[in-house]
Amino acid sequence: MTSLFTEHLRKHIAAVTRLAELQPAIEAAGRQIADCLQRGNKLLLCGNGGSAADAQHIAAELVGRFVAERRGLSAIALTTDTSILTSVANDYGYDHVFARQVEAHARTGDVLVGISTSGNSANVLAAVEAATRLGCTTIGLLGHDGGKLKARVDIPIVIPAPQTAHIQECHIVIGHLWCAMVDAEHLQNPA
Repeated sequence: MTSLFTEHLRKHIAAVTRLAELQPAIEAAGRQIADCLQRGNKLLLCGNGGSAADAQHIAAELVGRFVAERRGLSAIALTTDTSILTSVANDYGYDHVFARQVEAHARTGDVLVGISTSGNSANVLAAVEAATRLGCTTIGLLGHDGGKLKARVDIPIVIPAPQTAHIQECHIVIGHLWCAMVDAEHLQNPA
């Protein structure tokens, strides 16, 4: 077990260390999110599996509290309402479960974060397309080579790690960095 622990930790550290190479895109996305929320717009997040959990985690940090005491902010994980997910999947197909919610909730000036370790999740692609049509900024938290989403989002952040687990570990580090940026913005300019 010691070698398993050591190897996993080594790969985690290697993946997280490479985030420094992505700093410009991570900070640009964080500024977009902070500015959106400061204006009173919404942050929408979506993904499947572990990425769905990351969407919920980031939204919870913004609606509740990350570190700083500040007002609750409008962040919605499109992964949480089982009645919407199952009715849309039943009536329109699973590829539309997020896009339909984007159509319902998104307005010009909002931001959508699509999370996909492969970059090829059909339902995340459809959500990005819907958000783009509505005038939202789109951000992709991606992995491997970025997949199809890399070319379809305004700001792609591609974790160049070979294993899904390490990509997801980097995604939540980035989510926490964004939350810290939002806290800093709201402490400087409380609304």
